[in-house]
Amino acid sequence: MPNLQPYADPTYFIYLLVALVPLAIGLYFGKRIVWYEILVSLAFIFLIFDTGHYVKQGIAILVYSIWQFLLVSGYSAYRKKANAAWVFYLMVILSILPITMVRLGAIGIYKPEFTLLGFLGISYLTFRSTGMIIETRDGAIKEFKPVMFLRFMLFMPTLSSGPIDRYTRFAKDASSVPERAKYLDLLNQAVKSLFLGFVYKFILSYYFGQIIYPFFQHLALNDNHHGFSWWLIGVAYSYGMYLFFDFAGYSRFALATSYIMGIDSPINFNQPYKAKNIKDFWNRWHMSLSFWFRDFVFMRFVFLMLKKKWIKNRNTVSTLGYFVNMMVMGLWHGLTWYYIVYALMHASGMAVNDAWLRFKKKHRDQIPHNKFTEWFAIVVTFHFVMLTFLVFCGFLDTFWFHS
Repeated sequence: MPNLQPYADPTYFIYLLVALVPLAIGLYFGKRIVWYEILVSLAFIFLIFDTGHYVKQGIAILVYSIWQFLLVSGYSAYRKKANAAWVFYLMVILSILPITMVRLGAIGIYKPEFTLLGFLGISYLTFRSTGMIIETRDGAIKEFKPVMFLRFMLFMPTLSSGPIDRYTRFAKDASSVPERAKYLDLLNQAVKSLFLGFVYKFILSYYFGQIIYPFFQHLALNDNHHGFSWWLIGVAYSYGMYLFFDFAGYSRFALATSYIMGIDSPINFNQPYKAKNIKDFWNRWHMSLSFWFRDFVFMRFVFLMLKKKWIKNRNTVSTLGYFVNMMVMGLWHGLTWYYIVYALMHASGMAVNDAWLRFKKKHRDQIPHNKFTEWFAIVVTFHFVMLTFLVFCGFLDTFWFHS
């Protein structure tokens, strides 16, 4: 059986919709078929495995799941008796160890004999398991439930590209059956998301990603004058539009599948190119990822710095927090220079935005605020984001170093 990438092949949608019919019928009549839900998730995880590597990748995800199960369940049992910080940090480090090995292996630092860890979805599974450890530390998760853990970790609609759900929110949905009126509303949203996803992914994303973006790449490579070409502007904007429609399309498909399964997964995009500043952009772009890092990296760093009084100035702490947060996010994408530079650009943008807001607050009577200034802020933010996408896409690596 050929491997089917999630939401990328018409055959995948046929299999998916057929498999979801029993679940939908059960939910409509007020019954959630848990065993079938788990079976469907496992089946579609199996479908994404590379042809000829079913056994190896099956072992990989099995070993990974057992590893995370032991960490989360073990820490949950420990948390009921004690709350030592070093144990918490050790559990987090062990939880992110597999994805760290994958990232190191991608750049040749670590070369395992068997590439067991490089299965699709390991990044988002890591967010789920690590998030559970953090939520357990905070007391949000009171009790470890093995079956719910399995359902959460192997929930296939959002496995490959998010959105990133939180265990507490997921468990609330998964442990109950939505009322019929609510479920019909979810089905209505699912239909809308499917149609919007098709437009985004198979029309707009294809147009920008397969036609416009390569066109500008070709022009830039053939107009490379000492490491610069005006065609790079076209590369940046076409890639930015491709990335949005491709990712937003995938997210819409994931939401639609979640809705059919009776899970109200969080949305991932909210008109990000209408953001008025870079912080507003991250409140609209890949929101589940942004909020995960905000809550579990940025806020914890700021709280730790202020609690220990290592730095007393809150503005300085916030600025450092931006750089730590964005650097961790950049390294999560990959250990390459362009992800690091992209992270530094966005962290710098946030720091400058905060400085501007402080200046604006002191001179509120001298600085106008109206429709024009709001639109001006949107335009500036949009162009800044597109400039950073020129770095993020990695094309400059080819343009500068391999031409």
